[in-house]
This record gives sequence, structure tokens and C-alpha cells, in this order.
Amino acid sequence: MLLTKKSEYALLSLISIAKSNSPQNVDVLSRELNIPKSFLAKIMQNLAKNNIVTSHRGVNGGFVLKKPYDEITILEITTVAEERVPSVFECSPSVGSCPSDIGNACTVWPLLNNLQGKINLFLEELTLKDIAV
Repeated sequence: MLLTKKSEYALLSLISIAKSNSPQNVDVLSRELNIPKSFLAKIMQNLAKNNIVTSHRGVNGGFVLKKPYDEITILEITTVAEERVPSVFECSPSVGSCPSDIGNACTVWPLLNNLQGKINLFLEELTLKDIAV
């Protein structure tokens, strides 16, 4: 599974929030980023539930980052947005859970698993600050 619109919209919204000095609400983010409001609201609720943002109610309410943006990794954001660790390949993370039941005979799995590990490490080292510049 490649990253979906959920990850893209989560990243765009969090960049906007990181650059702001005040809470950003879904209405404003939706308009500024041209993201469907109801879809963005679900993404933001999920980010709040998973302690990436905090929601403030009221007239001047909205979302703020829960911790400094240099402490929020891209892997953390995309994992929350996708509701699982995003993978570049359809392969499962373990030979034993291969959906085609040929994991033990697959000669490509070790390569793909190694590459996925490198991608995960890269996304773990990359923070919101790195892309919000």
C-alpha cells in the first residue's frame, strides 16, 4: 500500500498548523488546503486521538501540535493517518503471514522486507520540521 490521501492531507494540515501561531480549525484548513471538510475532520480527530494534535474548543478553537514539530516523525504521522504502518509493497511484514501462503518459498520477500525496513527508518528519522520549512 502506498501512502493515500489520508497521509497527504494529514501532512499538509500538520505543516499548516506548525507554521501557525494560533489554533487552526477544520473550516480554515479545509478551505486553505482544498480538502473536503468532512474527510479532514475525521483525519484530525484521529490525529488528536493519537496524541499528535490537541483540540481546543470555542470561538478561537482549533488544533495545535501536542509536541514540538521536530519531535513528530513522518512515520508516526503516516502510521496514524493510514491506521497501520504504511508499506510500499503488498508483502506482509512476516513470511508466516503471507497472504498468498507461499511466504516460505518466496525469494523476493527478504529483499522487499529489507527495503521496507530502510524506508521505515528514513521516515522515522524525518520529522515534521524537516518538511515544514
